[in-house]
Amino acid sequence: MSQILYVAKETQGGETRVAASPETVKKFTALGFKVVVEAGAGDASRIPDAEFEKAGASIGGSADLANADVVLKVRRPSGNEMTGYKAGAAVFATMDPYGQAEAVAAMAAAGLSAFAMEFMPRITRAQSMDVLSSQANLAGYQAVIEAAHAYGRALPMMMTAAGTVPAAKVFVMGAGVAGLQAIATARRLGAVVSANDVRPAAKEQVASLGAKFIAVEDDEFKAAETAGGYAKEMSDAYKAKQAALVADHIAKQDIVITTALIPGRPAPRLVSREMLSAMRPGSVVVDLAVERGGNVEGSVAGEIATVDGVTVVGYANLPGRIAASASALYAKNLLTFIETMIDKESKQFAVNPDEELSKATLLTHGGAVVHPQFAAQPVKEDK
Repeated sequence: MSQILYVAKETQGGETRVAASPETVKKFTALGFKVVVEAGAGDASRIPDAEFEKAGASIGGSADLANADVVLKVRRPSGNEMTGYKAGAAVFATMDPYGQAEAVAAMAAAGLSAFAMEFMPRITRAQSMDVLSSQANLAGYQAVIEAAHAYGRALPMMMTAAGTVPAAKVFVMGAGVAGLQAIATARRLGAVVSANDVRPAAKEQVASLGAKFIAVEDDEFKAAETAGGYAKEMSDAYKAKQAALVADHIAKQDIVITTALIPGRPAPRLVSREMLSAMRPGSVVVDLAVERGGNVEGSVAGEIATVDGVTVVGYANLPGRIAASASALYAKNLLTFIETMIDKESKQFAVNPDEELSKATLLTHGGAVVHPQFAAQPVKEDK
C-alpha cells in the first residue's frame, strides 16, 4: 500500500512559499508515494492546484492529512495544525526551535518525527539538502532588488550626452551565502561594491566577486570561524574596533545590506542610529536579520522605516517575496533528503534516527525530544 505524502498549506501570516513543486511531486510519485497537496497550498507561489494535479498529485484536505505518513511544510506546524496529524508521522519543515521549548515538546507529545531542515549539516553530500543556503541565496539577491527599488536612482555608472550618472556604492555586511549573492547581484547591476565579514576565508571570496574587503584583520579575526563554517560571536573589544572602521565606511555608502545571523542567538547589532545619521539623505539600508531582532537600529520587521533621512528596509522573509523560485529550491532540498530514507527495493519510507543526516536534523521522535541541543527540555503531557 502506498504511503501518503501530504503537502500542507502554510498558515503563518505572510508565508508565501510552498514545500513542493510539480517537479518534486512527479519524483515523489515515482518513488512510490501517494502525493496529496492541500487545496490552494501553492497559490501564493503561483503554482495552481491544476499544476500539481498534472504532476500526479491529488488535491485534498484535513481527512488526507489525518492519514499522512509524511508531511511537508515550510514553517513549523502550529498547535492547531498538529491536532490533525497522526502519531508517527514524519514532518519536514524549518522548525525554528530556539526558545520554543513548548512547541518542540508539543511535537514530541503528538508522536511526530519532526525534522528541522535548517539543521542540515554543511557537508558535501548534504549540499543539495541545505535549505539555509538555498533560501539565503535568494534572500541576498532580493535584498539588492529591494534596495535598488527603494534607492530611486540608477546603480551603474552611465555616461550620457546629458551628463554622467555616478555608480552607486553598496556595502554588504556579512559575506555568507546571502552576502555573497548580494555582492554578485550588486556587481551585475553595476554598483561599486565593498563587503566585510568576521571570517578570514571570506576575504578571498569577496575579492573573487570583484568587491573590496573591509575588516580589522587582527589575531581574533584570523580565528573567527566555527567548525561548522558559521561566523562566531566576537569579543566586545573587536566589535568596537570593527565598528569604528565600519562607521567611517558606511558614511560614504549609498546602500548598505546587513546579513549577520548567529544560529540560536539574537542578531548582532551592526549599524547604530549614529551610523545611519552619518549617511547621506536618500541612502538605503536593508536589514536581512530583522526577524531575529535586526542588525540595524531602527529597523522594523515587515516595514520600511525612515531614520534621519535614511530608508531602512525591514522586510521579513525576503525569499518569500520571490516565492516561485524559493519554493522550487526548497522543494528540491526536501526531495533529496527524503530520497535518502526510502528503501530502493520496497519503496517504503522509514526514519532511521541513527543515520548521520537524520541524527543532525531530527528534533522529536518516538514521543521524545531527541536532538541533543533540546533533549534536556521536558515534554509536557496533556492533562
